[in-house]
Amino acid sequence: MNRKHTISVLVNNQPGVLQRVSGLFGRRGFNIESITVGESEEKGLSRMVIVTTGDDNTLEQISKQLYKLIDVIKVVDLSSNPMVARELALIKVSAEPSARPEILGVVETFRAAVVDIGPSSLIVQVVGDSDKIDAMTELLKPYGIKELSRTGVTAMIRGAVK
Repeated sequence: MNRKHTISVLVNNQPGVLQRVSGLFGRRGFNIESITVGESEEKGLSRMVIVTTGDDNTLEQISKQLYKLIDVIKVVDLSSNPMVARELALIKVSAEPSARPEILGVVETFRAAVVDIGPSSLIVQVVGDSDKIDAMTELLKPYGIKELSRTGVTAMIRGAVK
């Protein structure tokens, strides 16, 4: 059964690692729905958080192939554990002064924030899981979304330190 998998990949912070990891997915025909990369808690190592879709067998294949890459240190399927996953989106929405109260109502409901106000637009920042961002985007569409930028998912396993 196909489902979303969120994978954490700890890698050496070296030029070309992102290309090798994403290339592996492409060569195997696996789609990357989201990828975020940044420094980890350990100097010289970066953490990639990758969201992909597939069955458990697909995930096992991805994991085995990732471990074959020289700069990959550790691969963890975060989605097999209780996890916290967040994404950030910036949404530029058409907002003539007359429509602003309604838009601000949506912003408040989603505990989002207006981070820029222009003569005929607002930029809204929303943080949450992907479903929350999708829902807010849907509610803002009728006003006219001029631009949308999403960070991709970052995630951690809940609870005890491993």
